[in-house]
Amino acid sequence: MPTATKSRPKSNRELIFGDLWEYDPAPETADPKLKSRYDLFINGQFVKPKRGKYMPSINPGNEVKLADIAVADQDDVNAAYAAAKKASDGVWGKMSGLERGKYIYRIARLLQDRAREFAVAETMDGGKPIKESRDFDVPMAAAHFFYHAGWADKLEYVAPGREVKPHGVVGQVIPWNFPLLMLAWKLAPALAMGNTIVIKPAETTSITALKLAEIFQEADLPPGVVNIVSGEGPTGAAVMNHPTASKVAFTGSTEVGKIIMRALAGTEKKMTMELGGKAANIVFDDAPLDQAVEGIINGIFFNQGHVCCAGSRLLVQESVADAVLEKLKRRITVLRVGDPLDKNTDVGAINSKEQWNRIDELVKSGVKEGADLHQSACKLPPKGYYYRPTLFSGVSMSHQIAREEIFGPVLSILTFRTVDEAVEKANNTAYGLSAGVWTDKGSRILKMSTELKAGVVWANTYNKFDPTSPFGGYKESGFGREGGRQGLLDYCKVV
Repeated sequence: MPTATKSRPKSNRELIFGDLWEYDPAPETADPKLKSRYDLFINGQFVKPKRGKYMPSINPGNEVKLADIAVADQDDVNAAYAAAKKASDGVWGKMSGLERGKYIYRIARLLQDRAREFAVAETMDGGKPIKESRDFDVPMAAAHFFYHAGWADKLEYVAPGREVKPHGVVGQVIPWNFPLLMLAWKLAPALAMGNTIVIKPAETTSITALKLAEIFQEADLPPGVVNIVSGEGPTGAAVMNHPTASKVAFTGSTEVGKIIMRALAGTEKKMTMELGGKAANIVFDDAPLDQAVEGIINGIFFNQGHVCCAGSRLLVQESVADAVLEKLKRRITVLRVGDPLDKNTDVGAINSKEQWNRIDELVKSGVKEGADLHQSACKLPPKGYYYRPTLFSGVSMSHQIAREEIFGPVLSILTFRTVDEAVEKANNTAYGLSAGVWTDKGSRILKMSTELKAGVVWANTYNKFDPTSPFGGYKESGFGREGGRQGLLDYCKVV
């Protein structure tokens, strides 16, 4: 329950916006069962890196080291691919889909059993609020394993009338914004299709990936089916460029995606890339504004804006622009920013100091270029990487903050007058991952969904995901799909 502290009479504004009322701390107390050191997971066993190198994993909420993480070199990656190749040619490649599905189901159930533990570990390692890890990341990761386990013995329906075969060995690299969920997005369809895997988690968020390896052991997953090689950029390059991989999958920045594509040009490797985004969230004058404001807040401040499909460009019809801006300014005032492990926290810690600096640099560019800055006046913790929820009004398409992916809790607000202008502005970007449309007219939603160059278009909602629904982008947001039958097609050869 909130506790009141009286010092002087408060205005109605202060009463409404929380200056008088503060929430008592509500910390999550579950034990994340962290180890002081995490080794590589190769051929079903945890093994030390051949060169004995480790890197620290830092809690961005308080800047305290959580654990030392192994750094794999080329020899370690070679060993991981050798184990994956052996498993592909042997037990996993020869196993029936029905039997493979049993292992994937078992992984899903074990993850559910340890959900609270994984949620706390995810929050401590990445900085996101515990209520997001608890209510979204971990349940959705389990859901992906459950969904794809159901496909494992039904692969003849992935491409009806055609035969499908696994690629064999797959190399994968995942980002730091959704460490466990991205792991599930990558592993589950590849396993269901009969592939074996070498995967590299992000250097700042490797803990839940290596904790999941403990579940693989508990599930008796055959050795070599999944191999986890943590490390930094060179480790990821070794995974992507390894000659044993028949297919690679990458989620991360557009810049790194381009480097990978150039490196693999001319090879026969199949690729899927889920890259950056600069999504438009479009509000028409007939939209339910209070509902739209909640969707806008979720679209940009969920996971501190560390979301490739974040609705970071808000396009508002001119006639309601002032009303929407006022509602947003009031709404960010009551967002609780602080300890990610507190169940009351709405906006947690930025993942790293480097990312904080990137966000701050772009915010300063917005001020320099003349946009109007609006920030929450919330009190930030003395330690940790925290950034105030930020709005920019008076933004034009030429502003850097309207063109570049910020990957933080920063919203750029632009206006439009007509449907055609909204479409033109929304599509005026190098990216094409997602978009949102807020309107009372079904016909307008259908028109916008066909004209917006985005892989996912949400209507009167935002950030809704489901394992059965494909997700992916166009243009510099990448190619290929994850989730649904379409995602399975990217992990098989159709003959």
